Amino acid sequence: MKLIIINGPNLNLLGKREPEIYGAHSFEDYFESLQHKFSDVDLSYFQSNIEGEIIDKLHEVGYSYDGVILNSAAYTHTSVGIGDAVKAIETPVVEVHISNVHAREEFRHHSYIAANAKGVIIGFGLKSYDLAIESFL
Repeated sequence: MKLIIINGPNLNLLGKREPEIYGAHSFEDYFESLQHKFSDVDLSYFQSNIEGEIIDKLHEVGYSYDGVILNSAAYTHTSVGIGDAVKAIETPVVEVHISNVHAREEFRHHSYIAANAKGVIIGFGLKSYDLAIESFL
């Protein structure tokens, strides 16, 4: 099984940015633990703060991977382009959010990805990624 985690803007600051919301661990450290936990999965990781790079990565993996775990962060609520890219590819996508976006600002309650995703996992902290991986197994 070949899966990729794609993270969007500011998620490179996990462990530093608003630890009361996002936790105290960097994503790179957490990703290592995911690789150990799911050692039978070919798991890769990509992060970008640039919308077009996320779209390009979806296009690149969208016909050859078994699944995409996408946390497009703030782009979830603003990017029709990322939503269209998810709709255009064949590889199933699970939308993930670390925080409960529905308990936050009103603008975070809408997703341009959810309608074309296999599923949405929200609010379980970094464990949201574990749940997304398990949804493909």
